[in-house]
Amino acid sequence: MAGVFSITIPIFLLIAVGHLAFRFRMLEPAHTRALGAFVLNFALPALIVRSLGDRRPAEILNARYLIAYGGASLAVFAIVFVIARFARGSGQTRSAIQALGASVSNSGFIGYPVAALVLGAPAGVALSLNMLFENMALIPLALALAEAGRGKGASAAETVRRAALRLIRNPLIIAISTGAALAFSGLSLPAALVRSIDMLASASAAVALFAIGGALVGLSAQGLIGDVALVVAGKLLLHPLAVFGALSFFPALDPALRKAALIFASVPMITIYPLLGEAYGQGRLSAAALVAATSVSFLTISLLLYLV
Repeated sequence: MAGVFSITIPIFLLIAVGHLAFRFRMLEPAHTRALGAFVLNFALPALIVRSLGDRRPAEILNARYLIAYGGASLAVFAIVFVIARFARGSGQTRSAIQALGASVSNSGFIGYPVAALVLGAPAGVALSLNMLFENMALIPLALALAEAGRGKGASAAETVRRAALRLIRNPLIIAISTGAALAFSGLSLPAALVRSIDMLASASAAVALFAIGGALVGLSAQGLIGDVALVVAGKLLLHPLAVFGALSFFPALDPALRKAALIFASVPMITIYPLLGEAYGQGRLSAAALVAATSVSFLTISLLLYLV
């Protein structure tokens, strides 16, 4: 239990520091957007390049794990998207952001530290697999749907063209492509460039959490309870259950990786979720969902650790 606290408390502390800094005008509200832009355009792409580029294809391509965890995550994405879009009548962009929050775990900053406490080395393999699938499939899918949702009034072809142009210019997509190319080609970047990338990557977690704290200043959950509940329930209940069900189809999968998959699925959504949501006008929803999920996840993580 102390190990779980050692992981979750620093997250809340950084969010709280950011919140207080903006509330007491040590930083101006406009700076929240600037911090978010730094994370999305520089720090997180550097983290993705480092995470994918450092792995060998043979180390990260575990087909059974990818099919089980990835298939379950895609199923959760689809279920939440359909509920938001058709049962609740949300727009396509909002529905895509909600589905993203329910299906993409905070693999690097919460999932891995917890799994490493329990499992040791297999946690690193699971982290690589999760990062590969999330960055190569789920996040691009959500961004593509969100971009397409902005194309109201345009023809289908024009909507696809605009979405494609935005995506290929998106720093996250560029970073994913670069990291994958490095991993599969076996090429290495110059040492000086690697150090620069490491410095940027190391800033991603702290700055993202700080910016989230600022985004919470003046945030009201009024009118958001239903949407937030859908995202939180999807992430902390449906996602672990879906992964558990998918694993039953692969009894030969390494038991340590099975436990890792369940632990990763039980954690809240990716830290930059509010920043991604803000880019599509869903900052209030995504920030409220992240705080709620991170708060409740202490119970889900504790339960999973007890069970596994």
